[in-house]
Amino acid sequence: MGKAQAFYTACLDLIQRCRMHPFVQGIASGDLPRERFVFYVEQDAFFLEAFARAYALGLAKAPDRETMDAFRELLHGVFEELRLHEGYAARWGANLRPEPAPATQAYTDFLLRVAALEPVGHLVAAMTPCMRLYADLGAFLQPQVNPASPYREWVETYSSADFEALARRLERLLDQLPGDERVQEALYRTAMRLELAFFEAAWRLEKTQFA
Repeated sequence: MGKAQAFYTACLDLIQRCRMHPFVQGIASGDLPRERFVFYVEQDAFFLEAFARAYALGLAKAPDRETMDAFRELLHGVFEELRLHEGYAARWGANLRPEPAPATQAYTDFLLRVAALEPVGHLVAAMTPCMRLYADLGAFLQPQVNPASPYREWVETYSSADFEALARRLERLLDQLPGDERVQEALYRTAMRLELAFFEAAWRLEKTQFA
């Protein structure tokens, strides 16, 4: 078992909590109140910009051309996600330049600190949970999504073969790049906890640092 699979398996408790979270379930059913999804889109746009910067720092630290190519492809995928958010903004009036909520700020601060200060093998451990979790959620929700859900596009995006391929590309980097495995596993679990907190913040509409 490679590191990516081992770390994923060790986080199945958090992944299951994400699958069954009322925010995620509301996406599939279509019952999620629109203001909660719009809040999520706004915060996710802020997060994705930081995620792109972390990929860029990973590219700068890449030890070889193959790794550089992988980060370039993954960075392109983030900009594709941001275009999806632009579509939501046009339809529903989301503000893609929001003030970060506490959960968003905590996650982006974590990622950018790791990107700036840790070796690239540790960075991929911190970034892989986002990609793997969303691919997992897309596959989990796809069979049960309500065809009339206004959020069906979200499920279709993250259940797509293209997104799964990006998640696996990042997992291959995690398996290949060296690092302290205890540190990598701790970073992986921290990121997965922050993913769960992100959904919880959207569900509760925790909008400000002082909420």
